[in-house]
Amino acid sequence: MYSFAQRADTQVYDEPLYGYYLRNTPASEYHPSAYKIIEAMECNGEKVVKMMLGEHPKSVAFFKNMTHHLLDLDKQFLRQGVNILLTRHPREMLASYHRVIPNPRMKDVGYQEHVALLKFMQSQNIPFVVLESSEVLKNPKEKLQWLCLQLDIPFDEAMLSWPKGPRQEDGLWAPHWYSAIHQSTGFKPYQADKRTFPKELHALYEQCLPLYHTLLQNAH
Repeated sequence: MYSFAQRADTQVYDEPLYGYYLRNTPASEYHPSAYKIIEAMECNGEKVVKMMLGEHPKSVAFFKNMTHHLLDLDKQFLRQGVNILLTRHPREMLASYHRVIPNPRMKDVGYQEHVALLKFMQSQNIPFVVLESSEVLKNPKEKLQWLCLQLDIPFDEAMLSWPKGPRQEDGLWAPHWYSAIHQSTGFKPYQADKRTFPKELHALYEQCLPLYHTLLQNAH
């Protein structure tokens, strides 16, 4: 999202379906600032989708969404854009998530929904691409050039760096989740997380790993 926000032709939106997700799931009981988010956001999922498909102030609209935020919405709306499925190795993703929300469950982390969404889009001939986060970090310029080609928009060098600190588009959840991005000024070279993996996440990790590999089979 921060990368695309640097484009002069692009308006970014930070998880517009988060309020809808919190309003309609038990996640509101353990996500930080959940009730403030619900109060501040549009929580009718169909209205959010209508906004996404409507007019925007710039020629490109970039929506950062989470697969599990879609819940039971009619996913046919996804054919009206190009969908970027960004995945991350569960060893790193689960450990990172656990530092904010301890002991996540499968329904919290989105791997099942990611694979289900991939299969749905394949069956419906809905355009999508899959990116693996560490591969983007290893060569951000090459990956972004390829991605822009798939999106039929010109690559912009400005996408490779951004000012340190928060953005006005950040959701209310930014203080809990975005500390690293707020300290960054671009894509940091990939470094594997060498911290001890929490033993309480081992069972979930074993569930997520084959789902991640299914996504990886379709990744660029």
